[in-house]
Amino acid sequence: MKILVTGTAGFIGFHLAAKLLQQGVEVVGIDLINDYYDVSLKHARLAELGIEAGNLALGNPQQSNKYPHFRFLKLDLAEHDFVVDFMLKEQFTHVVHLAAQPGVRYSLVNPRAYLHANVDAFLSVLEGCRHSTVQHLIYASTSSIYGLNASMPLHEQQATEHPVSLYAATKKANEMMAHSYSQLYNLPTTGLRFFTVYGPWGRPDMAPMLFADAITKDKPIQVFNHGEMIRDFTYVGDIVEAIYRLVPLPAQPDPAWRAVDPNSASSSAPYRIYNIGSAAPIHLKEFISTLEQHLGKAAIKEYLPFQQGDVQATHADTNALYDLIGYRPTTRLTDGIAAFVAWYKAFYG
Repeated sequence: MKILVTGTAGFIGFHLAAKLLQQGVEVVGIDLINDYYDVSLKHARLAELGIEAGNLALGNPQQSNKYPHFRFLKLDLAEHDFVVDFMLKEQFTHVVHLAAQPGVRYSLVNPRAYLHANVDAFLSVLEGCRHSTVQHLIYASTSSIYGLNASMPLHEQQATEHPVSLYAATKKANEMMAHSYSQLYNLPTTGLRFFTVYGPWGRPDMAPMLFADAITKDKPIQVFNHGEMIRDFTYVGDIVEAIYRLVPLPAQPDPAWRAVDPNSASSSAPYRIYNIGSAAPIHLKEFISTLEQHLGKAAIKEYLPFQQGDVQATHADTNALYDLIGYRPTTRLTDGIAAFVAWYKAFYG
C-alpha cells in the first residue's frame, strides 16, 4: 500500500500516520499547518514523525529523518490543479482524508474558512482519486451531522438534513459529494462520523485541553448548558485502530439497497457511512470529575447557558462498523484521561 494521509499535522491524522509508519506502510502526508490553533503543537507532532519545521515550504516535499517511507508536503488542498497533478504523479493506492477546518463555534464567526477547507479541498481530493489508481477513499465526517436528531443511540440511517452549524453542513456536503463520485466513477468511498475524540496530542480548542489548561492555571472552566451535556467520548487510539483495520476494506455496493426505500448509509454504488465512537456516552460532569482526579486538582466551574451550534447529547450506534472490522473501542475513560494527562504534563511542563 501507498497511502496519502491528509491532515498529518492534525490530531487524528498524526496518530494515524504514526500507526501506519510503525507498521511499515509507505505514507505521504499533507497539511497546510494553518494558524487556527497553536502552530507549535502541529510542528511538534510532525517532529515526532521526523519532519523538521524549519525546512517546511509550500509545495516542497520533505523526507522524514525518522521513517524512510514517509514524506510530508505542506499544501493547501484547495489548490485544485496542483493536488490533482500530485496525486496523478504519486499513484496512491489508498487515501485517508482527515484534513479539515474543525470546530463548531468557530464556524459561526468565520464561515468562509469552512467552504474553502472542507468543500473546495475535498473536491480536489475526489478529483485526484478518480483520475488515479486509488482503491479506497476514507474521509472524516462528524457526529455533528446528526444535528437536531434526539433519538439515541444515533445510527447511520437517521436523517441528517437538520444540521445546527455550518461545520456540520460542510461535512454533510462531503458525504453527498462522495456519493456522487462513487456513483459516477465507481470510486469506493467510506465516510466516518467521528464522535468526540480525545487523547494525547489533542486539539487546544477541545474540552480536554481547555479544561486541563484552565484547571492547572487556577482559571475557571466554562461548562455550557450548566453541565447537562452527554458525549460519546472516544479515545484516539481506538479511532486509529478502527481506521487502520478499515483501510484495506474498500466500500462495496449494498446488494440489499432499494431505490424505493433507500438506505442513506449505503448505496448501489461503492459507498458507505459508519459511526466511529465508543458507544458508551459519558455525562460531562463525570468527564470533568475524572480529569480533576488525574490532574490532582479541582476545577473552578463557570456554568453557562447552552451555546448556539452545540447539541445536547451524542451516543453512537457502532454495530455496522463492528460487523465489518470486528473491533470496538476498548479504552476506559479513566485510562484514556490518564494517558492524556500524562502527555499534557510532559508536553506543557
